Amino acid sequence: MPATWPTLRGLEEDHMATVHVLKLSVGTEDMTGLAAWQALKQVQTPDGYPQHVTRMWPKREAEILNGGSIFWVIKGVIQCRQRIVRLDERIGADGIRRCAIVSDPQLIRVAATPKRAFQGWRYLAVDDAPQDLSDSAQAEDYLPPELSKALSAIGVR
Repeated sequence: MPATWPTLRGLEEDHMATVHVLKLSVGTEDMTGLAAWQALKQVQTPDGYPQHVTRMWPKREAEILNGGSIFWVIKGVIQCRQRIVRLDERIGADGIRRCAIVSDPQLIRVAATPKRAFQGWRYLAVDDAPQDLSDSAQAEDYLPPELSKALSAIGVR
């Protein structure tokens, strides 16, 4: 069997799949609020990247680090994503190991996609991820989440 064929344990290293992370941005009203929260020094890594610390370390780390992004759900709508730069270990004051999802600071708008609330984070397959908006749409003003959700529900993205 050629070395590049899938094996029972998954894809060979040179054909590693990519997977994204889906996360609720709790308490955020819109993308501007997410950007403002990430600009706070206390939620940044020492080298200045935004991070989100979570209890669970992803088992699919290699797939996430193979071009994955964190897609943000704001007010029930997937609205944007950020490229994941790395996963850093954080040990809390309680001694528990946690995972800091470190991302590129650039928020990339995606096609508004409704998403129900969930706990923690979820894997998001590449084929299920909303598409990035065009360059011209990236420069437009943000729509309120409720309007994005309503337009998406009737098929207007």
